Amino acid sequence: MVPSAQTTGHTPANPYLIQPATIVEKTRAADGIDTYRLRLVDEQVRRNFRFTAGQFNMLYLFGVGEVAISIVSDPDEPDYLDHTIRVAGRVTTAISRLQIGEVLGIRGPFGQGWPLEEARGRDIVIATGGLGCAPVMGAIDSIFRRRQDYGSVKIIHGVKTPNDLLYQERFEAWRKQPNTEVLLASDRPDETWRHHVGVVTDLFERVPIDAAKTMVLMCGPEIMMRLGVPILLRRGIPATAVYVSLERHMECGIGLCGHCQMGPYFLCKDGPVMRYDRVEPWLGRVGV
Repeated sequence: MVPSAQTTGHTPANPYLIQPATIVEKTRAADGIDTYRLRLVDEQVRRNFRFTAGQFNMLYLFGVGEVAISIVSDPDEPDYLDHTIRVAGRVTTAISRLQIGEVLGIRGPFGQGWPLEEARGRDIVIATGGLGCAPVMGAIDSIFRRRQDYGSVKIIHGVKTPNDLLYQERFEAWRKQPNTEVLLASDRPDETWRHHVGVVTDLFERVPIDAAKTMVLMCGPEIMMRLGVPILLRRGIPATAVYVSLERHMECGIGLCGHCQMGPYFLCKDGPVMRYDRVEPWLGRVGV
């Protein structure tokens, strides 16, 4: 949920207004994928901008259009907003041509984030796949910034090939955190791969968990959720303790256009993070 002015002391952003932001850093994550560090131009807007890990912004390129992109930076970072963008269409292709010093527009933040307050005192299993790890990056940073507030942390991430492994430095840094495990899987490994060979859901069977005190944060391909969550449920984790970040085409960000409807929900405002038991009936169904 977007924090209110009453809870943060800040005036919430107007979701209809596009705010200019300068590209201050552009980092290649993989072929066709870059992470952009943006800084809102207006100082007052920058001071008031607050988001929850798991929310997204609409990034607007003047004269081209806008696209929904997850915020991957730490919510406690006051000056910069990071977004990892894969070239996949007209708007993202045009954004990929921008360089440091050029300007994008930002609308947001939108949607519901991860329930990190509810997770305090519990063990955390974070399961991701491919570029789907982006929506949970800020949550991981936030958890480790408050490491004493959480139990064990297990980060499980799967890729097709080793070249698809983004944020390698961050995975290595997380591996060094106390009471933390990082488990990686690739189903098309090369000779350099030193981790599990197979699909990421194989690791769901093997990771040690205390089901009664564990919360699961999951994002990535929907097929991973459909196959992986039942494994965790069979191991005793209740469906009410599993949260998934879902992806649909989003054009407005405020539940008006209907493009992101999933059953009775609009993922741009009811999601993208949702409790699994609420969305399970619509996962994998076409036209809902």
